[in-house]
Amino acid sequence: MQNQPETTNKKSRISWIPLEGNPDVWNKLPSYYLVQLIHDNGVDPTWSFHDIYGFDPELLDLIPRPVTAIIFEFPTMTENDTKFRKEQEKRILEQGQIVSHNVIYFKQTIYNACGMMALIHALANNKHLLTHDTGVFREIIDKAEHSTVNERIDLLEKNERLAFIHEKAGKEGQTKAPEPESLVEDHYTCFTKIDGDLYELDGDKSFPINHGPCEDLVECAAKIMRETMKREPEKNNYSAMALSKQI
Repeated sequence: MQNQPETTNKKSRISWIPLEGNPDVWNKLPSYYLVQLIHDNGVDPTWSFHDIYGFDPELLDLIPRPVTAIIFEFPTMTENDTKFRKEQEKRILEQGQIVSHNVIYFKQTIYNACGMMALIHALANNKHLLTHDTGVFREIIDKAEHSTVNERIDLLEKNERLAFIHEKAGKEGQTKAPEPESLVEDHYTCFTKIDGDLYELDGDKSFPINHGPCEDLVECAAKIMRETMKREPEKNNYSAMALSKQI
């Protein structure tokens, strides 16, 4: 990300290279290491990321089904985005919301790690995609299930293996990777369906956002993504990927 995460006790900030919103990066890392970001780390190889080419019904129909999560990239740090985030948080704090006990939420404290945060949120809340008993994602998620939000921060900050695979992914995009401390406008969030409701899982927010009952994940998430785009119509750096089962 983007907006600086809060720090306490003057702890040194950890920064990672921002991930590029390219399914080839998320599905597989080519080059020397031949590391597959998700498949070589315990994720069912029949599930992969697929580009979403637009949010009109005919383009949404092109997305392979079933879909278990959607990762959305959008511009942040704008005046409209900041205002919306503050108003949304204030409204929820005043009115309250019901959050399923099955939701696994991670607070982001690692600077520029929002891409990995979105991926971990997608996998943690769809554990059936983890087909192996070992692997960095399985290890993190198994521990996170019985941990507090603050304990989950340590799970991510102190995981050298996660930092390693993130760094390799950050260097495998189609454009030159920015420096870890770079100020990046683009931000990632995850949408997934839990216990019949659509959840937005953004580690840069104070809590998960329950958007209410949802039958079709793609249609529900597309509605929220279109609303986001309307707040910044002059921007063009929007993209989305669906975590779908291969046909």
